[in-house]
Amino acid sequence: MAPWALLSPGVLVRTGHTVLTWGITLVLFLHDTGEPDPARPRTHPTPQLRQWEEQGELLLPLTFLLLVLGSLLLYLAVSLMDPGYVNVQPQFQEELKEEQTAMVPQAIPLRRCRYCLMLHPLRARHCHECRRCVRRYDHHCPWMENCVGERNHPLFVAYLALQLVVLLWALCLAWSGLRFFQPWGLWLRSNGLLFATFLLLSLFSSVASLLLASHLYLVASNTTTWEFISSHRIAYLRQRSSNPFDRGLIRNLAHFFCGWPSGSWETLWAEEEEDSS
Repeated sequence: MAPWALLSPGVLVRTGHTVLTWGITLVLFLHDTGEPDPARPRTHPTPQLRQWEEQGELLLPLTFLLLVLGSLLLYLAVSLMDPGYVNVQPQFQEELKEEQTAMVPQAIPLRRCRYCLMLHPLRARHCHECRRCVRRYDHHCPWMENCVGERNHPLFVAYLALQLVVLLWALCLAWSGLRFFQPWGLWLRSNGLLFATFLLLSLFSSVASLLLASHLYLVASNTTTWEFISSHRIAYLRQRSSNPFDRGLIRNLAHFFCGWPSGSWETLWAEEEEDSS
């Protein structure tokens, strides 16, 4: 691998996320994040996570560490995996076109990507950052430095949920360690790092909460971020008043998380078109 590949945006973003995750975890383990231990002087309180460990209560610290590790592994999985790139061999392009044309009404002609010249299935879009076409394109996540698409979208939602649990727990730990009954200078020296960590956790928790809520709403209605924002520009949506892929809450969730019921988006679109007509 070329040395300059180590300075690519993807490597830098993922390294930054990993360092920040373990840095915040280290602050919470080493800083005073609980009530002072009566057996020690008040100038040297025991961090709550370490206090649990010293008291033999290993379940909570280990659970916290496992949740942090799990969220980090999910992050790396989502950011490194194929999001669902459209990858059809050129010799099969014409066969695919004939097959899809038979399923899709001619009012919605098949498109060919102007950038990579691939035939676009429904709900696919070309990502300019990844320079590839992605099936069921949702959005390009700069924090992942990867697209969120058909293959990694369920894992992305699972990552958001687990990350939010970790952030809220860490936020409670950081808040419990803040001491406000001290002179300003002394307080800043003893709580400055923890207070900065608390502010970061508050920001990340707010962002994760909004992202998780919005994606759960989109999943429940079987739509994507791109379709929700740009429906007026999408050929298969702008002439319709409702989402042609919505099959009800239960079936939408089953299809998203379990891949059931299976079937191409072209078939579902054609069925909705027949029902509406």
